[in-house]
Amino acid sequence: MVLPIASRWKTAALLLLVAFALRMWDFGNPVIHVDEQFYLLVGDRILRGDLPYIDIWDRKPIGLFLLFAAIRMLPGDGILAYQIVATLFATATAWVVDRGALRLGAARVGALAAAIAYLIWLSLLNGRGGQSPVFYNLFVATAALLTLRLPALAEAGAQRAILSNGLIACLLGGFAIQMKYTPAIEGMYFGLAHLWFLRRAGARPPVIAGAGLSWIGMGLLPTLLAIGGYAWIGPEALQAFWFANVTSIALRPGYPIDQIAMRLLGIVAQLSPLIVAAGISWRWRRRIGLAGESAIIAWGWLGAALIGFCAIGAYFDHYALPLIAPLALVAAPALGRSPRIMVGALGLAILLFVIRLAMQPSNAEGARAVAAIVKANSGTECPWVAIGDTITYRLADTCLPTAYVFPNLLLYATEQGAIGIDEAAEVRRIIATRPPVIVTSSRSLNIWNRASFSATKSALRTDYRLVFSTPHDDYRTLVYLRRDLTFKRQPVSREAPE
Repeated sequence: MVLPIASRWKTAALLLLVAFALRMWDFGNPVIHVDEQFYLLVGDRILRGDLPYIDIWDRKPIGLFLLFAAIRMLPGDGILAYQIVATLFATATAWVVDRGALRLGAARVGALAAAIAYLIWLSLLNGRGGQSPVFYNLFVATAALLTLRLPALAEAGAQRAILSNGLIACLLGGFAIQMKYTPAIEGMYFGLAHLWFLRRAGARPPVIAGAGLSWIGMGLLPTLLAIGGYAWIGPEALQAFWFANVTSIALRPGYPIDQIAMRLLGIVAQLSPLIVAAGISWRWRRRIGLAGESAIIAWGWLGAALIGFCAIGAYFDHYALPLIAPLALVAAPALGRSPRIMVGALGLAILLFVIRLAMQPSNAEGARAVAAIVKANSGTECPWVAIGDTITYRLADTCLPTAYVFPNLLLYATEQGAIGIDEAAEVRRIIATRPPVIVTSSRSLNIWNRASFSATKSALRTDYRLVFSTPHDDYRTLVYLRRDLTFKRQPVSREAPE
């Protein structure tokens, strides 16, 4: 189905309005989620000359951090900027879902409903800010939209069009891989689909082999550039890159099975309206003319996304964000065919969104208060956020006491032995530098790294005193000041007096 240009722009404008209406409640909130505040911190540190995996450590691909570094160059402290950019990415992805649903044969209202469903479920699954899938879903969904063109191209024998289509789709997959590695599975699926339809278009084996190699190269290009960049810096930098991006992933011990089971149950429950709509689309596929190759491609994409979801193993709710676009796509025919299904699915999703919005604690004011206290009492020394929000370093504009500033790395048993150092020894080293301020929390977990946690608690008990406390979700953030320092409630200007 081809829509007039004016209609496409109207659809885009409507989706942008919906996206802002859903996400504006969090604009300016520096602590939407622990992940994205850390991404912004890394982006900021890159602009200050720090090198990921060496000066500041994480497992995410360098492309994600470079994106946040580019966002950090926009006016402001970076918080509102990344949230607006994420909203634009979410809108663009929803528009691609709409286009894909139309290509799949869904009714106009069903395609629009699927696009809106994508935006709503992003917020329901902790994608209301700048989680990495909010950005890379656009690349993957666009690659899927290109793949949906293949049946028509093969029918027309358009081998050159399939070749160029595959180059673009695989390059988009490569961009997604540099924001998280699991989209590689979806990228491989799109590449195999292109090979299949290139053969259907009448291409000979040498052409198919050459196309496959070129598509693989295009998909790997962004990652090869990242590897080449670290190799150019030097062998030690390349080794650090390889350990963080490859070796350390296999060293993670994982989470307890009961936590994983509860997370999976929660994800399935939240996605259930879309899952039911997708199941009805499958059941009605022959009746509504959706048994063709385009439908097979769409369902194959969902299968590839499911494999990527299962490959991680931790099953936090935001890990399901890559499932929303393919689920909404295959659900679109049922959403458009039955008003009851559409109203029921979207109505339930909106109800859940409103309930979550009403019950969601506002931690923004407390986070900024913590940062103000840290800034006022750190001077030129480096504070340590042992357990808390890494955005504190950015808001307080302080130095970092360690390369391992993401709290989970040093304090969680789920990271023990997986980051290439003795975590407890690094905690003791940080404490030995006598940070002026240590931020921790009253949170009670059964996955603490016992040696790291014990060293931290011992230092707080003997050398620090509690000076500030503020609510954060269902626990409290605690700020401790070194006992020999005088507590200051407000930041002191670092400029020389006139």
